Amino acid sequence: MTDVEELPPAPDEARTVFGERLPDAVRYAELLADAGVRRGLIGPREVPRLWTRHLLNCAVLSEAVPEGVSVCDVGSGAGLPGIPLALVRPDLRITLLEPLLRRTTFLQEVVELLGLEHVTVVRGRAEEVLGTLTPVHVVTARAVAPLDRLAGWGVPLLRPYGEMLALKGDTAEEELKAARAALGKLGVVETSVLQVGTGVVDPPSTLVRVEVGESPGGVRFAAKRAKAARAGRSRRRR
Repeated sequence: MTDVEELPPAPDEARTVFGERLPDAVRYAELLADAGVRRGLIGPREVPRLWTRHLLNCAVLSEAVPEGVSVCDVGSGAGLPGIPLALVRPDLRITLLEPLLRRTTFLQEVVELLGLEHVTVVRGRAEEVLGTLTPVHVVTARAVAPLDRLAGWGVPLLRPYGEMLALKGDTAEEELKAARAALGKLGVVETSVLQVGTGVVDPPSTLVRVEVGESPGGVRFAAKRAKAARAGRSRRRR
């Protein structure tokens, strides 16, 4: 039996969430179950729960994203949550930011296959694209890093009064509490934990929302990290 054959059919909730883009969501799920597994982007054990744990869990993030804004999905990996969000929100301008070549190759293939003209794939780390990527309204992330470290990558990418939306699980409140000091240094002015997808996914998806003020912080520190990382790679190549 192949991994594709193990992929369950789309649940009824998927039609409600994806609407007329459901066929594209199905195609994306098939790609994850096939090429995604073969290329090591997701584990084979995730295939039976692709819809509930991954596609729908990510797509409901759209409930928290304002209309018509720019979004950067940091550490996009196999496209979660960026691709599901793009399927349900054609009004957004989405950048999928991912440092690994095999993943960006997959992401570009998906974007072209599904005709997602409002999505751009960029290879690089968050600190490396500072100054080249236009600051965005919203940064999204899922299963990338603990909140304090994630904020150090994501907040510098925000424009004034932007927000970072991080998909978290049961540890959301604990991570937020532990990260408050670091968030304050980054210019964060408000934080909250909210649930989205009630009635669609069980349990609902948990988001940590981090909002910045007029001056998002961490830009200078992130630039120093990028410079140090480039120097380290240069020394290793010698």
